[in-house]
Amino acid sequence: MSTGCSKMCQANRMKNAPLSKVREIIARANKMEQAGRSIIHLEIGEPDFDTPQHIIEACKQALDRKEVHYGPIPGTMELRKAIAKHSKRYGLDYKPEEVLVSTGVAHAAMLCMLAYLDPGDEVLIPDPGYLIYEADANIAQAKPVPYPLREDKGFQLDVPMLEALITPNTKAILIASPGNPSGSILNEDSLKAVAEVAIKHNLLVISDEIYSDIVYDGNLPPSIASLPGMRERTMVLNGFSKFYAMTGWRIGYVMCPVELMDPIMRLSFYNIACPTTFIQSAAALALESDDAPSRQMVDEYRRRRDFMVDALNAMPGCRCRKPDGAFYIFVNISGTGYDAETLCNLLLEETGVTMTPGRVFGAEGKDFVRISYANSMENLQEAARRMRSWLEAHKK
Repeated sequence: MSTGCSKMCQANRMKNAPLSKVREIIARANKMEQAGRSIIHLEIGEPDFDTPQHIIEACKQALDRKEVHYGPIPGTMELRKAIAKHSKRYGLDYKPEEVLVSTGVAHAAMLCMLAYLDPGDEVLIPDPGYLIYEADANIAQAKPVPYPLREDKGFQLDVPMLEALITPNTKAILIASPGNPSGSILNEDSLKAVAEVAIKHNLLVISDEIYSDIVYDGNLPPSIASLPGMRERTMVLNGFSKFYAMTGWRIGYVMCPVELMDPIMRLSFYNIACPTTFIQSAAALALESDDAPSRQMVDEYRRRRDFMVDALNAMPGCRCRKPDGAFYIFVNISGTGYDAETLCNLLLEETGVTMTPGRVFGAEGKDFVRISYANSMENLQEAARRMRSWLEAHKK
């Protein structure tokens, strides 16, 4: 029972779940923009493309068919069949009953943690990694244990490093590939390291694969669930926000064996009852139709990535790796003489370019900033010009 409050107090579980720093940056930048400032947004991880028109039309048609009633708790059979078939693209093989439709991947991640983590359990999370992983674990009253992904190791991981973090309380490992904020794909050795540790210590694996279709220099990355012994202990998360530019639609999914799905399904019922019905028809069409518009987006992201990597590496005090996927660049700014938060604040105030301090994504990000190149080439060129000019004028 909570004590010591003179007014209504938030639950203890919320004390380590602050509002996203990225959202704070967006709000500040939007306020400046409304006041007449020229702002170039490189802080938000959202495609600057609109949802392909044929997907929008499918949603309109679903509404015309009056698909406006409650649907099945795990999602419509039409969409779950489409997702199961689509999973073969990643070397996986799931049945419709092994699929649950969620309200985006963020919702799916929360469902998995709440369904499987008890207070005191530990979950290994990537550092740097997407900020919801730590918050979700805290909300579940579990303990997030960061595992380092370091620039000098290509943001990869190994067995000894993971083993060192395992305790009797460790219940799960969360991985993300391609990762946010680094854009790195976990290579075969990294995936085998996770598999070896998970099998040895009987751990669950939550695999965030939302960026798996946004890759540039090779085949689609393998899912860890395709490795021997991993399907039965892995929950694969994916969705429609990034590759299909459907961020505002809020639709994703979980794939895992039926034995793992039951508590996730029950929790989803108590959380949202069922996913939005008419959106699911549009999502099924997205999977079953020609993805040429999405592939064109990826081609454009590649062009922007190549430009920004070259531009950033030419700026005083900056260096970065060329990311394998997603649409982020994690830039080491230690050579500028500024800490990341100060640099982000100064560039926003004095140049109108927004970025995200790397510390938002974990302690390993303290000397980094995240830049999203999900913006037009024209805006990226102007942002690079402003940034380079400022850095050259403010060398330390």
